[in-house]
This record gives sequence, C-alpha cells and structure tokens, in this order.
Amino acid sequence: MSVVVETTLGDITVDLYIKRRPRACLNFLKLCKMKYYNYSLFHTVTRGFIAQTGDPTGSRTGGESIFGVIEGPVKRYFEPEINPRIKHTTMGLISFVGNEDNMVGSQFFFTLGSDLTYLDEKHCVFGEVVEGVDVLEVINEAICDTDDRPYQDIRITHTVVLDDPLPDPEGLRAPSRSPSPSAERLKGGRIAPDEEIDETAGKTAEEVCEMIADREAKARATILEMVGDIPDAEMAPPENVLFVCKLNPVTNDDDLEIIFSRFGKIKSCEVIRDRKTGDSLQYAFVEFEDQKSCEDAYFKMDNVLIDDRRIHVDFSQSVSKVKWLGKGRGVRNYGEKDADLGRGEYHKNGERKKVEKKKELRKEYKRDKDDYSRRNRDRRHEDRERDRYRANLDRHRDRKRDRSRSPKYKTSDLKRKQERRQKKRNVSHSSESDREKKYKSHKEKTKKSKRRKEETSSESEHEKRKKKKSKKRKKYSSDSS
Repeated sequence: MSVVVETTLGDITVDLYIKRRPRACLNFLKLCKMKYYNYSLFHTVTRGFIAQTGDPTGSRTGGESIFGVIEGPVKRYFEPEINPRIKHTTMGLISFVGNEDNMVGSQFFFTLGSDLTYLDEKHCVFGEVVEGVDVLEVINEAICDTDDRPYQDIRITHTVVLDDPLPDPEGLRAPSRSPSPSAERLKGGRIAPDEEIDETAGKTAEEVCEMIADREAKARATILEMVGDIPDAEMAPPENVLFVCKLNPVTNDDDLEIIFSRFGKIKSCEVIRDRKTGDSLQYAFVEFEDQKSCEDAYFKMDNVLIDDRRIHVDFSQSVSKVKWLGKGRGVRNYGEKDADLGRGEYHKNGERKKVEKKKELRKEYKRDKDDYSRRNRDRRHEDRERDRYRANLDRHRDRKRDRSRSPKYKTSDLKRKQERRQKKRNVSHSSESDREKKYKSHKEKTKKSKRRKEETSSESEHEKRKKKKSKKRKKYSSDSS
C-alpha cells in the first residue's frame, strides 16, 4: 500500500487509500509496477498550488491508464471513485488529474498548498505523502517560465512498490528490470538535472565583466527596492534631468535657470537646500523639456566657471525626482507640477484640499485632546479634594477616638456626661411641673363650664314646666266654657 517515487531532487514515499479508492490505487500501483512513470517530467509546477507529472511524453496531453496499456486506446481513461469524498485540504496529497468528463488516466499531481478544495469535484485524491515533504518544498521553489514549466528538468527516475495487496489485471506483464530511457521520454526536457550551466561560455572578457557589472547593478537596485528607497528595481533615472554639483553656496535657482536656458526650455531648476537652515548643499537638478537639450548642456557645461567655482555636470543617476504614486498608478516627475520642491510638500493633483482637510482634522483632534485633558485634570482635582476632605474627616475621628481612650481626658469626659445628664433631669422636672399646672388649670376650666351648663339647663327646665302649666290652664278654661 506504499510506493516510493524517486525523483532527481529526492525520494517521496506515498501511502495509498486502498479501502476508499481501490480502483484508483490499482491504476497507480500497476503503472508503477510496470515502470510506466520512469523518466516522466514534472511538466507543470505552480508555486503554492500543484506539481503535475505522469505524462511520458511531457506534452501535458499524453498518458493512459493501466487498462489502456493492457486493452488499448479504448480504455485510455476510466471513472474513479467519488465516494467517500476526500478533499484537497493539506499539502502533500497525491491526486489523479481528471478531464472534462471527470475521467482519469495516468497523470497525477502533488498538492503544494492547503485549502485547495475547489479541486475536489474534478480530481480524485488517492493517497498522501508520508516522507519527502522537504522534496516537495524544493520542487515548489523551482524556477519556471510564464507557462509554469520548470527551466531545469525535474523527473521521476524510478518507482518502487513496497506493498501491493491488489491482484494484477489479466494481461499485465511487469518488466524484470527498470528500462533504459528512450529518446521519446527525454524529448520534452530543457536543461538536464545534472547539466552544469556555464553562462560565460563563448563570451569575451569584456562581455563577462559587463555581465557581472549588470548583475551587481540589478542586485543593488533590488536592495534599494527592498528597503523602500525606490518603488521598482527596473526603474531608470530620467534622461532629461541634469545633475549639477560643486556649486558656489551663493548660486541660486534663478541664476542656474538663466545660464542653462540657452540650451532649451527648462521645466524646473532646483538648488537642493537644507530643510532646517535653508543653506545650499551645493548641488542642483536641472530638468529640460526634451532629451536633446539635456545632452547639449551635458557636453558644453562641464567644468564651466560659475560664481568663481568650476561646476561638474552629469546625467542624473537618481530617481529622487520621480514620485511613486502607488501600486498600479505609475510614477510622476516632480517637475510636472508647481510644487515646493525640496521642502517635502509634494501633492498630487487635487490633493491639496485633502491635505488641508487633514491639517484641520489634526487641529481639531488636538483641540479635543486638550479639552479632554483639561476635563481630566479638573476631575482629578475634584477627586483629590474629596480624598483630602475624607482623609481629614477620618483623621479627626481617629483623634477623637484616641482622646476618649486616653486616661488624661477620661475624668473630663465623665464630668461632661454627668452635667449633660443633670441638665436632662432638670429639663424633665421643669416639664413635669408645667404639665401639672396646665392640667390643674384645665380641670378648673372644665368644672366652671360644667357649672354653667348645669345652671343653664336648670333654668331651661323651669321655663318648660311653666309653659306646660300655662298650656294646661288654657286648655282647662276652654273646656269649661
């Protein structure tokens, strides 16, 4: 159930999913047993994706299954197992390449990345790499062309079947030894794996020196790109910009522009100055409108005397006059726009309003920050005052408690307590006497009121009797008559 795939970069050991993919594993095992894959080329290597092989012709369109090898081209492809589903989720899986009808032949690939689940519907996973993942990493770093084809050949040299539990199909005849490579098998290669590449062969010493210098220049440019000094290693300095050095400190932009304007129209002329002090750094950039004017100035102005100084003129070797506008937006010369060159105020067209808005936002943020800090300061002051008040109160209570506990103040405290009690008693006695007086006066008043009521009630009864008697008399007199 294991196969060792020997390549020019190392050995890869594969474990096969016999129970889940019996038909696909049978195809792979028997092709390996027949040495069908010997000297097959890794014709497609996509970094972080797949490394594909299994085509004896190396043309990406060849190859046939074990059934096609035995029974003919009619059985070139066969239908592999679909269930259970095995996903392309990790690096190091081995899978057969499916065609448009989801049929597979002999071509297979190793996964060089993870989360390749979009390959599940068309291609059939039938095993995984258990040893030799480092070889896959080396294959992943192979240098390829735009068509993902390696420049230097990576081939399968031999296949060894360690365990084969499946029976051989009828008509299978395994070779007794590994066959020698044929011309057809080696036809699709480019640079042999063991071939030594000598780039200096057939070149003169001057050409070799020029090649070495070119490589060093490219390496330096790549380093500048890596550290962020230039946006692109292939960027060349502008050909219409002239570099002028050894200037007198008193020479300014207008003087240089007048002197160099006789060679052609000047787009910008700038003496580079110190950003803090504004002093001249004694070199400048002169940008012409066309290249011919720049060349004329280069040939005629070198070693010319300006302000008692002999200047040196050369083509600009710097790309500092070029501003990178971002990925996909190209570059722009600073001279194309009226900008304050040399003072860090370079803005794209229509960006000045944005810069001003950013400045206003910064001011507003600073103002809000000051207000916030002021509020925090006031809050901290209030908290400090409250803590101070609480500390004083606690200190006063502690002092009072300590004083009450000290023997010096015990007698005085007792006297004070006795005086307070006596006052309370006096107040209570005085209140009792007042209550008694009020009660007596109230009692006398009630007695008087009762007497009055009794007197008035007795008088009223007497009158009532008189009235009754008078009524009786009248009635009696009327009856007698």
